[in-house]
Amino acid sequence: MSKLVDLGKDFDAGIASGVVVVDFWATWCGPCKMLAPIIEEVAENLTEVKFGQVDVDVYPEIARKYNVNSIPNVCLFKDGQLVDRSIGVVDDEELTEFIQKHI
Repeated sequence: MSKLVDLGKDFDAGIASGVVVVDFWATWCGPCKMLAPIIEEVAENLTEVKFGQVDVDVYPEIARKYNVNSIPNVCLFKDGQLVDRSIGVVDDEELTEFIQKHI
């Protein structure tokens, strides 16, 4: 079962508190499909962090608001504020290190 929640419908509430990792992606994006299982694996291990996703084709206004110009684009929010981002495909170690800097 996926740990990633679709944040598109209630984005602001979804990122409001704690550390939240948001995967901006699209169904047609090959690299996004490569990154998805890596995010799932990291989500299993970092239980203190919330994980969500936003389909940029379904919610382009959210992608624009956070200057998501290329995907996959993983944004890290802390208490509602964008604090970091990772663009492109990374392995599980890189993604874990990226997130742990902010926990």
